[in-house]
Amino acid sequence: MKPVDVRAMTEDQLKDTLLKLKEEQFKLRFQQASGQMENTARYGQIRRDIARIQTVQTERKSHVEQGS
Repeated sequence: MKPVDVRAMTEDQLKDTLLKLKEEQFKLRFQQASGQMENTARYGQIRRDIARIQTVQTERKSHVEQGS
């Protein structure tokens, strides 16, 4: 997921995507603990995508607060 894609999403889409990514991260954590994880790089990708979404949400929140 690229930052441009994240910035194009609405707030509802961001929340839904964030929820899905956190669920996938949770599942991958169990797979890693049990030794069943096949694509180890996916865990890092999910972490970065979550960070991107949270960054955009924080930027939007601070922009709204500054505009008030």
